[in-house]
Amino acid sequence: MRKAGVPISSVHHVLSGADLAETLDRVVADGHDLVVVGGGDGTVSYAAGRVASTNVVLGVLPLGTANDFARTLEIPNNLAEACAAVADGKVVDIDLGRANGEPFLNVASVGLSVAVTEALSPRLKRHIGPLAYGVATLTAYARHKAFRARLEFPDRDHEPMELDNLLQVAVGNGRHYGGGNTVSPTAGIDDHTLDIYAILAAPLREHVKIARLLKDGSFIEHDRVYHLTSRRLRLVTEQPLPVNLDGEIATTTPTDFTVQRNAVHVVVPQSSTSALFDGPGAANWPSS
Repeated sequence: MRKAGVPISSVHHVLSGADLAETLDRVVADGHDLVVVGGGDGTVSYAAGRVASTNVVLGVLPLGTANDFARTLEIPNNLAEACAAVADGKVVDIDLGRANGEPFLNVASVGLSVAVTEALSPRLKRHIGPLAYGVATLTAYARHKAFRARLEFPDRDHEPMELDNLLQVAVGNGRHYGGGNTVSPTAGIDDHTLDIYAILAAPLREHVKIARLLKDGSFIEHDRVYHLTSRRLRLVTEQPLPVNLDGEIATTTPTDFTVQRNAVHVVVPQSSTSALFDGPGAANWPSS
């Protein structure tokens, strides 16, 4: 970071979520303008939740396996280039998803993805990188049990939905998840809405077809997929089910999903076009 021209007042090594929370709260209280976080999507998502609705700007060094948040904002995976983006980039305002109050940047989900997360061992990710998601998905799919859920919309922009025989329900705040999959062709991280999709259980051949369409988001057009958008959702299941937030199991159903508009200021490369609805925080950095 210093080589890139970013002045550094302190460096903190954290080993747990509690350490990260304490460090970020102290940094915010001390009045720092910029916090740079190196880590994967779960770490960055947690950090975003701690600096949300403050004047602190978040810089991101993608050091995880999937780095979907960085992909959404076109932040380079190359460490030197990511540091340069912090030094010479611009600041954009992005939305933050909340699930029972817990933050997520990319996607929250119930069903298959939870089993995938549980199958993603650190050793597997170290050895084969992003390919670990495919291996974990196959393992989880073989063990998955379908479930039923009720989707309620507090803003009454949709009628309640009772869905049976589900593979997965996901709620997207960002654009990418799962190592490069796309939430939907029009999903954005600053559009003030949540993209909601539900995939029904089906014969394996149908899920293979859906999987082939995940990269560009066109899977939402498959007849085994329900897709809609809203600013608020309440998800209820017969039995409490764990909820995956950006690769971390953080809460359970029933779950209230909301979107916190323009909640986080993030520095991105000047060339990034992913934040389409820049809020008042959009500016050249560090002049902001």
